[in-house]
Amino acid sequence: MKGVDQEPDIDRLPIDLLAQIFALFTSFKDLAQASSVCRKWRQAVKESLAWRERLSFSGWKMDDDSTTRLVLLAYTLKELDISRSRWSCQITDYGLKQISTAKCISNLSSVSLWGSTAITDKGVVQLISRAASLQHLNVGGTFITDASLFAVADSCPHLKTIVLWGCRHVTEKGLLVLVNKCHKLESINVWGMRIPASCFIGLLTISPALQIQPKRVLLDDERFSMWPVY
Repeated sequence: MKGVDQEPDIDRLPIDLLAQIFALFTSFKDLAQASSVCRKWRQAVKESLAWRERLSFSGWKMDDDSTTRLVLLAYTLKELDISRSRWSCQITDYGLKQISTAKCISNLSSVSLWGSTAITDKGVVQLISRAASLQHLNVGGTFITDASLFAVADSCPHLKTIVLWGCRHVTEKGLLVLVNKCHKLESINVWGMRIPASCFIGLLTISPALQIQPKRVLLDDERFSMWPVY
């Protein structure tokens, strides 16, 4: 029979094993509560974040500071999703600037800023300029301009897909620079953008295998009948 002063079994676990347990948590609220239990648990939570390759704040009510604190601890992060929904993550340019200082940014392969209407080119450029390994980018539903695409074109040579859904401040010039410089680009989503149909002829001239979504933008003009629709 255990003595009344005997340490609980879970408290006798080494920090690295506790960290593996906390790495299974999907709720940031639960992680926050666990980190407040004691110093040992707090350290284990930090180590669990260091092992994560994916963080998604979509659906969670997060602000700049709380999001930044977690990303700064995620040293091996590869995928970052800070999409915004009605009651969830609301990142601003300040948050993107803080996040851009994280060690993991240069190793990110995927970033989603979907629907983050509080960000501008100022924050996006700061983040993208350090994301040299980026392959997938979603900035749909934001108010970015060509300036962000110029930064992507200059800093992300490995980019394969980009979602520009509803980015109505992006122009033909931004798209042409992007496709010219990102030679590995495979797919681009231009739904809802204010781009003349003739622009897509130029994009396909540069990269004939480029998949332009949605497909109907290629069918809106009879001149596209000569181009393959993927």
